[in-house]
Amino acid sequence: MTDFEHLPVLPHETLEMLNIDPDGIYVDGTVGGGGHSSLIASKLSEKGRLIALDQDEEAIEAAGERLKEFGNKVTIVRSNFRNIKDVLAGLDIYKVNGILLDIGVSSHQLDTAERGFSYMNDGPLDMRMDQRGAISAKDIIRDYSEKDLAKIFRDYGEERYASSIARAIVKERNVKDIDSTGRLTDIIRGAVPGKARHSGTNPAMRTFQALRIEVNGELEALEESLDIMTDLLAEGGRLAVITFHSLEDRIVKEKFRTMENPCICPKDFPVCTCGRKPKGRCVNRKPVTAGEEEQERNKRSHSAKLRVFEKRTATEEG
Repeated sequence: MTDFEHLPVLPHETLEMLNIDPDGIYVDGTVGGGGHSSLIASKLSEKGRLIALDQDEEAIEAAGERLKEFGNKVTIVRSNFRNIKDVLAGLDIYKVNGILLDIGVSSHQLDTAERGFSYMNDGPLDMRMDQRGAISAKDIIRDYSEKDLAKIFRDYGEERYASSIARAIVKERNVKDIDSTGRLTDIIRGAVPGKARHSGTNPAMRTFQALRIEVNGELEALEESLDIMTDLLAEGGRLAVITFHSLEDRIVKEKFRTMENPCICPKDFPVCTCGRKPKGRCVNRKPVTAGEEEQERNKRSHSAKLRVFEKRTATEEG
């Protein structure tokens, strides 16, 4: 049994905003250690059901242990949430009452040096959330061109020194393979100006974020899944998404707004002629964030933002 631990972020707020129906069907698309899932399952009656997904083998093992007390109410499947429609169809489920996504890397993944996610612990340069994945961070560092490396550091890490870091990586990899997080961190540290090395945050943070996103296709998975998940919701069902950086939050905010107001007609048109209908409504205009007490208890909650979308009902459609 793995020692996978995951303290759920915004647990009470998430549970409240999912508006749990005890007899309903719910999906946790990122079960992790099972923190949120155990809270959802505890609210379900014998008729209720929870489908818990994760692509990480260690998370699946840990969640299985944590959720076994709920018996047949919980079904755990190893899969990326982008496959949710196929997973549910395989279980003969076509509508659900709520879906939760807790996006990003878990504390366990960061703390386990062998997974290669952290610039704080030296380990193999991996970063695959699904260990079956074909491409690791080492492959990207070894094979991507200087231009492509700079682009992902800039686009996915919002790294202002992306070009300098990419240049240093290409120079160093020509001397010796870069296969550890420690060596990559040292290269990044040497590639940025002194003021960036002493700014209070590790200069490797943004580059590591960018690599993790590229390795796992995180933003693409999120963007392509939100419409699919909303279509899977029953009337009045809710999709709750917790994000941890601006790139993810921007995708969720813009997608929710588009689903609420999809009309593309010019503003001066007296009536809508494009025929695009709203899928529902944004439950909260501003994201829910953690209070001081939770931030002190759980460092991961500092940057967490919760947004929730509710599927429209037949009455609203009429």
